Amino acid sequence: MQGETRGLVLFARNHKEKDKLVKIFTESSGKQMFYVRGANRKNNPFASAIFPFTEATYIGNLREDGLSFLNAAKNVHSFKNIQLDIFISAYATYILNLVDVAIEDRVYDPALYGFTKQALQLLDDGKDAEIITNIFEIQILHRFGVSADWNCCAICGETRGKFDFSSRYHGVLCEKHFHMDERRYHADPRAIYFLRMFANITYDQISSISLKKETKLEIRQVIDELYDEYVGIHLKSKKFIEEMDNWKTLLTNE
Repeated sequence: MQGETRGLVLFARNHKEKDKLVKIFTESSGKQMFYVRGANRKNNPFASAIFPFTEATYIGNLREDGLSFLNAAKNVHSFKNIQLDIFISAYATYILNLVDVAIEDRVYDPALYGFTKQALQLLDDGKDAEIITNIFEIQILHRFGVSADWNCCAICGETRGKFDFSSRYHGVLCEKHFHMDERRYHADPRAIYFLRMFANITYDQISSISLKKETKLEIRQVIDELYDEYVGIHLKSKKFIEEMDNWKTLLTNE
């Protein structure tokens, strides 16, 4: 089917000597793998449109199976700061990798498309990459089939006070009911407080959020535990972020 659609480049890799395979998350047809002939040739008109961290309107042959073919691109928007900053691009890559594994190819999901685009734009604008990524990780969990209730205590419905996460009850427990699950996460209450917020917040509301390094680490630990238990994916981009954080620590100490 010949058509055009807005799309976000998920990744691109060389194919043969001069061609590329480019995976694009399209707004109208989900994720599509495009075959781009002559992509590695000099002065290729598609060069900027198939570069990582780019959104554009793509025109081509969108197929229901196999490879799609890209014929033209217009209205190209590059997330320049992401492209130029290795630290920001690490988080952006991880977000795009999550999108790639969270839904099957050719699944129409305009809500996820808009959510992903907004996350990339905020990263490009210099917003806190860790917070943006944490929100993304928590809110995309349901696309992995994870249904967790962060709103209130799973036992009594309490919404205030200290909470912890319980796998047994697939949600949070208030302090009065911690005894109901001895194997609860035993997470820092501050981390659960912010994760409850992240599960329901929109990106438009994050401008006033500023967290201490210690709190970010506590949040990271809980999210990692959630993903290990419920999702079970181990992305190279996630490992790279962990290594990158070690570089930051070394650079700061020096």
